Amino acid sequence: MDTTFLSDMEWAQVEFGGAQLGDKRREARLVKVAAGLATNPRGALHGALPTWAELMGGYRLLERPEVTLEEVSAVHRERTRAACGEPGEYLLLEDTTELDYTSHYATRGLGRIGNDGGQGLHLHSTLALRVEGWDECHAPVVSVVGLFALHCWARIMPTVGRGKEKKALRLGRKRESERWAAPVAESGGPPPGVSWTHVGDRESDVYEVPQKCLQAHTGWIVRANQPRALAESEGSVFEAIAHASVLGSYSLPLRARPGQPARTATLEVRATSVTLRGPWRPGGALPPLATNLVEAREVHAPTGCEPVHWVLLTSWPIDTFAAACRVLQAYTQRWLIEEYHKALKTGTGVEESQLTGASSLRALVGILCVVAIRLLDMKLLARSQPDTPLAPETLHPAALTILEKKFGLPVNGWTYLTALVAIARLGGFLARKSDGPPGWLSIWRGWHMLTAMVQGFLLAQGEQRCV
Repeated sequence: MDTTFLSDMEWAQVEFGGAQLGDKRREARLVKVAAGLATNPRGALHGALPTWAELMGGYRLLERPEVTLEEVSAVHRERTRAACGEPGEYLLLEDTTELDYTSHYATRGLGRIGNDGGQGLHLHSTLALRVEGWDECHAPVVSVVGLFALHCWARIMPTVGRGKEKKALRLGRKRESERWAAPVAESGGPPPGVSWTHVGDRESDVYEVPQKCLQAHTGWIVRANQPRALAESEGSVFEAIAHASVLGSYSLPLRARPGQPARTATLEVRATSVTLRGPWRPGGALPPLATNLVEAREVHAPTGCEPVHWVLLTSWPIDTFAAACRVLQAYTQRWLIEEYHKALKTGTGVEESQLTGASSLRALVGILCVVAIRLLDMKLLARSQPDTPLAPETLHPAALTILEKKFGLPVNGWTYLTALVAIARLGGFLARKSDGPPGWLSIWRGWHMLTAMVQGFLLAQGEQRCV
């Protein structure tokens, strides 16, 4: 069920109704708080709940020990995992971000972040995408399914100084790196006829990650970070791929980054298969692991720009240039989880809350994480299903009436793209011919303006129900 265009209250009922909080009144309160935060996603309850009584009720709700990040997001995560069990191909993107509450001096229970100069929380997200198809450039066309898993924790200050913990002790204790690919391992893997692939950046280059994926019948695409030794020959994965033949080259548009403008990079593609030597762990060496390697190396990079260079470990086939390109293009979808974390921080204002307890903060984060999914989904619908006709129940008839009066009826009728462009125009999107699809921020602003306009329209018509 697509919940993106439901009213805020209807959306909150689907995403949070039925949460197991030990009391039906708490569950009803959670739905109201989530609806308020969806209407005014600024990270603070006082901007989302209109009356003093509702505001105090919201604070009391988040202070309850039963109200945790895991419980408030459970309904959404269960829906996501059920959807990922439907026949098809899915990418499970994993990444960790820091939530910075350094200036929140009164907040208790926070941990160290960055270079230990600040305080806050760490959030590890697993974002599920469904592959709707593949385009002529071997890139996947994806849609957002939802959050497959969430993990939020405070990193406690170490009891020993840096560099003083022996390697054997470090490897023997529970480590933060165990979070990578843990969701697929805990889930037991996909049902028959369904394909899951774990996608991770260099931080997830942990030897146990492909092992977990193998045991859970899940594929993997992980960017190499370690010069892992080979089992059957001398050298490392980087040396092995450097000696592979060039399969071909392709062009990849790159977004602008700090200090570097947007550009189109020309990438040479290499691929080979290797067997990795298992590293030592307490109890003995791990077994060897067979994996494929794909490299993308930028040629003729502009002066002053850092050339693109990726080496990916993958379980996907690499026997042709097109197959290798699919691996690379699937990896490029990893930017969506960075976009998701941007939506969480900028779009929902998750770092703006002034709650004074880390447990209450984590519960609020659990709500806002689901709000951020709605933000991201609005943006991707314009890209993944641009020509899909808008179903009659997708938008309230009053909303379509307002959009038609404001911008006219599109030549080809209302589709996801034309509707989202019209909504984004209400939020400041110019929709010039040279502009690309609208971003989530302009769509979000336009959506809330449209909601207010529909409420006024219905009140003027004498209807009591508002969206």
